[in-house]
Amino acid sequence: MKALGIAAASLSLPLSAQADVLDWLTGGGKKKPTTPPPTPLSFTPESNAPASLTLTPEDKVTGYNNFYEFGLDKADPAANAGGLRTQGWKIQIEGEIARTVTLDIDDIIKRFPLEERIYRFRCVEAWSMVIPWVGFPLAKLIQFVEPTSAARYVAFQTLHDPEQMPGQKDRFLGGGLDYPYVEGLTMEEALHPLTLLALGVYGKTLPPQNGAPIRLVTPWKYGFKNIKSIVKLRFTRERPPSTWNLAAPDEYGFYANVNPDVDHPRWSQASERVIGAGGLLNVQRQPTLLFNGYAEQ
Repeated sequence: MKALGIAAASLSLPLSAQADVLDWLTGGGKKKPTTPPPTPLSFTPESNAPASLTLTPEDKVTGYNNFYEFGLDKADPAANAGGLRTQGWKIQIEGEIARTVTLDIDDIIKRFPLEERIYRFRCVEAWSMVIPWVGFPLAKLIQFVEPTSAARYVAFQTLHDPEQMPGQKDRFLGGGLDYPYVEGLTMEEALHPLTLLALGVYGKTLPPQNGAPIRLVTPWKYGFKNIKSIVKLRFTRERPPSTWNLAAPDEYGFYANVNPDVDHPRWSQASERVIGAGGLLNVQRQPTLLFNGYAEQ
């Protein structure tokens, strides 16, 4: 009965805490394989970032995440994504293009020189960071695959592997979303010079909780548009689905551009909580910038 009581109570805990309780009840369980630690990347350093931007501490960038495939709590992705297998990762690129290809990460790094981009990051939940991504413009990949005149959108898909991603197996743990996670951009947005395919952060390969081995970064949009752990790009005539827009169309739009004058139905977007070096007692807020400060670009 005690064990049953503990198990029942654990259902209200974050996924990382539930795993700890389960291990305690079962005597530790089997050791999961872990993703290799992040490794340094070769890239051109950022040279145009505004001097006013202060980088968010690396431990906050890698420890405070939304990645529902690994749980709902902000600490769950870092606690539960360590077994994500990224070796041999491939990305399918298809649709309205002249060159249908499948590329692995080594192919991508060899073909597209990496550069650092220091960007503001704004979550729809009204918190923000400043993150030094390492990647390359999505436009370079688009030019490589040669879209036809019929291509009006780019659709993206995250890995679907419930054995590796517990939130895909259990709707409660995965926030009730339908998986795989999907996103989309207009062709104009995809070709924008700010749009990045990131393979690293803080000069190293992406850790699993941040979307290893490759993710999208669109700094003028809310964070849920920045799809992680991408396995497929498809160029389409019609507007592709967007996971959060499908889940709650009245709350999450397809375009999802940061706008302080357009509130979320359940909270204001006029200001944002800055995730910085301080703890819970050192909370700073700042006004939200139109298009997250990229309106002129």
